[in-house]
Amino acid sequence: MEIKAKEIFELLPHRYPFLLIDKILELDKEGEYIKVLKNVTINEPFFQGHFPGNPIMPGVLILEAMAQAAAAGLKFIFPEYKNSLFVFAGADKVRFRHPVYPGDTLILEAKGFKKKGHIIKTYAVAKVGEKVVAEAELIAGLREED
Repeated sequence: MEIKAKEIFELLPHRYPFLLIDKILELDKEGEYIKVLKNVTINEPFFQGHFPGNPIMPGVLILEAMAQAAAAGLKFIFPEYKNSLFVFAGADKVRFRHPVYPGDTLILEAKGFKKKGHIIKTYAVAKVGEKVVAEAELIAGLREED
């Protein structure tokens, strides 16, 4: 099952230039698992300054892409959250293992959503090919209306 941009727009509030996922490759409701693709291109606005002459994707944006993949999975796996707004509340055990360059295809996976009140935790990993480039335990908070 592939889910492309139009359906991603229905799951996430993010838009260009901050939408950091391009396609959902796999979804498993029972296994609470999502696999997402992000094409990293030299046209990304952050490459102008990070770093000129030696462009690498900022680690915080890899982490944000992982969080967006997890949020899409959360909303698909748990339909009761489809219209809810979650915000990035924290990350534990974050590790950046290898740089991500223009031209790389980033594969983002999230699995095992643990819910406690308005907080949801999940494990996410980012890969280029079979090489793990980043991993973290992500924490999201359900945003209440002000």
